[in-house]
Amino acid sequence: MIKVGGRWFTSIALCGLMLGSAGCEEEPPPAPPATPDCSAPPEVSSPDWVPCRLKAMTLEEKVGQLFMTHAYGTSVADADPQMVESNRKDHGLDTAEQLVERYHLGGIIYFTWANNLRAPEQIARLSNGLQEVALRQERAIPLLIATDQEHGVVVRVTEPATQFPGNMALGATQDVETARQAAAITGRELRALGINQNFGTVADVNSNPLNPVIGVRSFGVDPVRVASFTQVQVGAMQGEGTSSTVKHFPGHGDTDVDSHYGLPIINHSRAQFDAVDLPPFVAAIDAKVDAIMSAHIVVPALESSGLPATLSHAIMTDLLRGQLGFQGVVVSDSLSMQGARPYGDQSDARVPVEALKAGVDLLLMPQRIEVAYNAVRDAVNSGEISQERLDEAVGRILTLKQKRGVLAQPLVDLAGLQRVGAAEHLAAADAITERGITLVENEAGVLPLNPEASKVLVTGWGATATATLAQELSRRGRFVERVETGLTPAQAKIDEAVASAARADITVVLVNRVWTSKPQRELVRALQGSNKPVVVVSVREPYDIAHLPDVSTYVATYGYQPVSMKALARVLLGEVNPSGRLPVAIPEEGTASGVLHPVGHGLSYGL
Repeated sequence: MIKVGGRWFTSIALCGLMLGSAGCEEEPPPAPPATPDCSAPPEVSSPDWVPCRLKAMTLEEKVGQLFMTHAYGTSVADADPQMVESNRKDHGLDTAEQLVERYHLGGIIYFTWANNLRAPEQIARLSNGLQEVALRQERAIPLLIATDQEHGVVVRVTEPATQFPGNMALGATQDVETARQAAAITGRELRALGINQNFGTVADVNSNPLNPVIGVRSFGVDPVRVASFTQVQVGAMQGEGTSSTVKHFPGHGDTDVDSHYGLPIINHSRAQFDAVDLPPFVAAIDAKVDAIMSAHIVVPALESSGLPATLSHAIMTDLLRGQLGFQGVVVSDSLSMQGARPYGDQSDARVPVEALKAGVDLLLMPQRIEVAYNAVRDAVNSGEISQERLDEAVGRILTLKQKRGVLAQPLVDLAGLQRVGAAEHLAAADAITERGITLVENEAGVLPLNPEASKVLVTGWGATATATLAQELSRRGRFVERVETGLTPAQAKIDEAVASAARADITVVLVNRVWTSKPQRELVRALQGSNKPVVVVSVREPYDIAHLPDVSTYVATYGYQPVSMKALARVLLGEVNPSGRLPVAIPEEGTASGVLHPVGHGLSYGL
């Protein structure tokens, strides 16, 4: 890295490209804070509010602000027996209301599996209900309410909210304006639902084609391009009043282990981290991102002890705070993930304490909230965690809430729900999605589909994906047969698809990570033997073609959601001329350095 005026940058080119000529200048150090006058309660917008509130808070209230977790139910007091049972199992309490009251929580995170996200009005009422519970506490501190609205393969708030195809599809447009639009619309709609924080911009550079957890969640393989897309998303999201969180620091892009289920080791040198992994986080920091999420990964070049980054003072404090100058909130990835449990049976208590000592401020989804809360409180009482460190972390969380207007306007007006899935938002999503569809191979000139090819077989992976594509083609006058074969098609399903292909003029087969599924590869090979044209469409990472020899017509969508399948139909039929370009290189199978298709490759119809 290059240190310029007290700030760290990966290169002068990065500094000039994303930050502008003034961005490389040293920022003046902040003035030391004056002692606030807390004799009268300051306004929530006052600079004195945070220090005065800290002075008034009890230890228990401060510790509670450090935690964000989930709660089951469509409302704060959902009495559905299944929701009550789930809350008791995970938290020892019946409802979200009890959870906020008992632990003075700093935040709640929404999930579909927690039954939080059924419909826009229900979500907004849940958000308001949670805030009302927080506001009736003695210290009346509103909650951060978060979700993971990345779009693409990780989406929590579904239709009627506007859906986008995900980061790699945005990267394929080669235009940061698409990322800006997607983030602005997402931030606007989330805020209308009462969701004020989005764990939604993945800043990881997907440098490993076999990455099982990042993949299409990344903007691509070029660090400078990923940095530029990350930076504009931060500004657009926060411009709509929704706090942005970039993840997963210091970079989860080069791993073949999923940290939900194991502990990845990333053996990049420090020079590789500086050149590949850190630029997007530098760009986010320069954009004044509110929060950065840690990764549960082991990085020997940055931390020699073998601890995951979340628990590393060298990474969370020395690197992120000291060298990169980040002043916002550091939030852990979920502490219930396997990668965050290095202490065995003691992890429930030790991990939250060690994460806080390492430099994490907001502790996300501990395995057992009671154990984690008590462990942190006891660590402060014993002096293992200093009062200064506690106040520092809580102060950052309160400052974030103040900055994003959560303190001033914690409740949402239901009239604002008209913004969710607005017609202009949906039109923007359609246009953006079309621009990312990438025509990788078209050797036989099969695409766009000839009008005379009236009988189309849609087959391959994905019940919803194949159904949506079939419906869209049918609506446009094609006679469509559909045979969904699943992720690992049995021979009977392969035979059924081949028999259907014999009756069709052309076959469109959707594939999903065929390098993990030999039966999918056998399906494609069998369809190729039908002597009818076959269009292969990868609906996740575009690397599938490297594992499918002799495929001559190949399209990459980077997503399998309805918005992507509808755009695919328009491209297949020539209503849209494909303009997407690969944001990653497709390697040759079985080689260490061979490239089948380089970054930037993509074809158009020449219409």
